[in-house]
Order: sequence, then C-alpha cells, then structure tokens
Amino acid sequence: MPAMLSRGNGIKLGAVSVLALSISACSVFQTETVDTLKPIQDKTYKLTVLHTNDHHGRFWQDRKGRWGMAARMTLVNKIRKEVEAEGGNVLLLSGGDINTGVPESDLQDAVPDFMGMNKLGYDAMAVGNHEFDNTRDILMMQKDLANFPFLSANIIDEKTGKALFTPYKMFEFNGLEVAVMGLTTTDTPKQSSPENVKGLDFVSPVEVASELVPELRKTADIVVAATHMGHYANANYGVNAPGDVTLARSVDGIDMVVGGHSQDALKEPDQQNGAYIVQAQEWGKYVGRADFEFKNGDLKLVDYELIPVNPKNAKVKIAQDPEMLALLQPYQDKGSELVQGTVGSVDERLMGERGEVRFQPTNLGTLIGAAFMEKTGADFATMNGGGIRASVDGGEITYKDVLTVLPFGNTVTTVEMNGKEVMDYLTVVATKPTNSGAFAHFTGIDMVIDGDKVSDVKIAGEAIDMNKTYKMAILSFSAGGGDKYPNVSKMSGYVDTGFTDAEVFREFVEKHSPLKVAEYEPKGVVRK
Repeated sequence: MPAMLSRGNGIKLGAVSVLALSISACSVFQTETVDTLKPIQDKTYKLTVLHTNDHHGRFWQDRKGRWGMAARMTLVNKIRKEVEAEGGNVLLLSGGDINTGVPESDLQDAVPDFMGMNKLGYDAMAVGNHEFDNTRDILMMQKDLANFPFLSANIIDEKTGKALFTPYKMFEFNGLEVAVMGLTTTDTPKQSSPENVKGLDFVSPVEVASELVPELRKTADIVVAATHMGHYANANYGVNAPGDVTLARSVDGIDMVVGGHSQDALKEPDQQNGAYIVQAQEWGKYVGRADFEFKNGDLKLVDYELIPVNPKNAKVKIAQDPEMLALLQPYQDKGSELVQGTVGSVDERLMGERGEVRFQPTNLGTLIGAAFMEKTGADFATMNGGGIRASVDGGEITYKDVLTVLPFGNTVTTVEMNGKEVMDYLTVVATKPTNSGAFAHFTGIDMVIDGDKVSDVKIAGEAIDMNKTYKMAILSFSAGGGDKYPNVSKMSGYVDTGFTDAEVFREFVEKHSPLKVAEYEPKGVVRK
C-alpha cells in the first residue's frame, strides 16, 4: 500500500425530510476544514485507480481455474510495484455487491470475501444492494470486519437523519487530495427483503451528490464516485433507477465514476460531462486499471484497460498468491463440507444466466415453478427472473448447484385469489419488461401478453373463471412487494409456508431425477 493520509467523514442531514432534500445556500454537507498540503506547481502526479465490482462471493477460483482472489492478489501486487517504481500511487476501489452468489461464501456470511479484500488492500467500497440480502446485524459485522470504509452518502437512517455509512473518504498523496464518495441505487428497497431495509431512506444520488461534490471540491483536487447504480448507455435506464450516466450528466465536478450493479464490461470509459465512467463486469473476472496524470489543476487519463483474471482461454495463467491461498483455504474447506453431496441429475443444461432469465422464459424458471407448485398444491407459480442466479449444466446436480441457483434464502409462499384478482395481478407482473430482475417466469398458467395487456388466460388448461378461487405459489420476496410486484402478503388468503426456496427445489430434484429438460421447456405464455 502507498503511504497516504486519510480521514473519514460523517454527514448529517438537517431537519428537512431527506425524501424532499432541498439544495440551499446552507449545505447540509459540511466537509472538514483542516489545513491540507497543496499540489506542487508544475509537478506531474501519477495516480492509478484499480477497481472491481459485483464480486458476489467469488473468493475462490471456479472449477475451471478461473478468477479468484488469490490470482487477483498477484495481479494487483504486480501493478502496485510498477506504479510505485514510477513514483505514482494506487487506489483500489470496489463498486459493491460483495455478498450473495456462491454457497461457500453465503453460508459463511461473506467473511472469507471481506478477509480477502483486507488482504488485497482495498481502500474503499460502494455499498451495493446485495449487501442488504442479510440482516442488519450481519451487515454491520461485515462493515466492522473490513479494514476499509463502506461508502454511501445517500442511505439515511430515518431515526438519526445521518448517513448509515461513511459518505466519503479523503486520501492525500504528497499534496494531491483525492475524494472518494459512495452512492447506492435507490432500487435497493425493492430488491431486498423489507425487514433488511426497514428504517432507511434511499435518497436520490443526484440530489445528494449535487450538494456534496461542491463541498468536496473546496479541498479535493480529484473527485471519484464509487457507485452501485448501474451503467445505462445514454442514460436509458428503463425500469431501473437512474444510474451512472444520469449522475455524471446531472452533477458537475465528478472526475471518475467507479461503478457496479449492471455488471457491464466497459472496455473503454464512457466519458460524460467530464467524468470517466468505468465498470469491470462481475465476479473478479477483470481488474480495471485507470492511469491518471495530474498537473497544475488538470487531470488527464493516460491509459485504461480491463485486465482479465485467468479467463477460460488464457495463454498464460496468473499465479495464485500463496499468502492469500493460505488465508482462504480454511474457508473454502469449510464451505465445501457444507455444500457437498449430489442431489440428482439432468440430461441438458438448465438455463439460468443473467442474460437469459431477465429476457425470456427458461426451462429452469419453469422447473422452479413446478417445484413450488408440487410442494404447496398451488394452481400456478410465478418466479422473478432476478431470483434465479445461475445455470445448471447437464449431468449431476449438487447441493452447491441448488444453493447457487437460489442463494437468497427466501421462503415459498402462497396466496389465494379469485379470477379477477389474478387478472389484476397479471396485468402488473406479466407485463414487466425485459432486462430487469422483475421479468416474470410462469408455470401452470397460459396467457397472451401484448404490451400492457394480458388476455386468453388459462389455468390447468381451462379458461380463467372470474369467480373461482386460485392458489398461486411465489417467493416471499416478491409476495412482499419486491421488484415492485403487488404486495399480496396482506391478503387474507396469504400463507408463508416457511419452506426455503432452495430446499423445495432440492426436494423436487431428488424426487424427479433424472430430470429431462424437454419436460420443462417454457410454453403457454405468448408475448407479442
């Protein structure tokens, strides 16, 4: 790690409602007034920003030897030595979402991941929406475990009016002052269990940054936004909350946005309003490297690249750092014990990749729905695409596969509705757009979807009866209003079975193996 001075800062919002945050002459964001060194005239300062995002539990290399924090450690150490030899400094930042995705990590509350980040020497991370997949106690444990700040200026505790996390941190490199602020997507409440975000306000990042950046600019030479908001080209964010492009266009004075959430591999920075927006896809597949030079108040991006970490076809493999391996091996061994065992088999691949389940019905979505229906006796099932987190390859299905597909620990619920209520529900849910975790998969029900209209609905092969009562199976997350689905948890016919989604899925796989993919091909739902 380079020698640096740093200071963390707390921000408190005034008496006005944070949901109606106003910009006034008296800013609610007050930076520290301390004497700082100034950049030396005519001196060229070299700063390299390294970044990753959407780690999602991948502390260990996968079964094909790809990725992993041990290889990342070797790469980052190599870059640090190169930069320091040239008189430069390095910042290592994360765009958030450390949690959720690999059972060995999930079952250990991502402790190995944060321990690995400490070893790697991360300087700061943005708080992602998946940090709220766990209870507040676990989240605060993770924050305390980290040797670097969790940054988010727009997550406000309703009781105190203060930011729940450190809003920003200042780094000083021999007179060069760098401010790193954190921002989190306002979609977090709809993508998290209500209990985990209870008592929190997710304020508009643009409104918060509009106040904070001018204050930071009073002392900072460079302002970096570490965000978990998503990169949407030309600000076309669709049904998602506004992302990095909107932020950069709306707020002057941001030099760089280190992003996450949409999991894009930006080979080149997207420059908007003077800000360089970067993102390194997901899972530690890449380390982004941005080399800057700063001289007499001018910042110049000299070079940028996404450096792959042991991809599938790598001609030369990056060696795994032995110290990192020694740190993580006990966690990997323990995790492997927790997820060992074969639960069944399937003849072909079950489709569960992000680029599949958020854009089209898949055989895996149909299979999960069938499992929910069988367990609960429901007439049909609804499954949000964002709740399906991985594919299952043809061959043996392990318990680890099951937990990787359904890692969130939601319970399977049912709700009874009459035919009219079902139609009202489908009008909202079935018409959710693609490229969203809200995109719905259905089992046991036929329909025609045309724009914002749903017609020709059949359940169990018969036309829907407006006066008949039907039972729907659905995850607790969606039933409670997640992904902006209608909240059916308050309806009189609602039941939380208490069965976790992964266990219901495992039970179905065990009972029906060997599974034949052809029996679960999506059918009956026509989209025009």
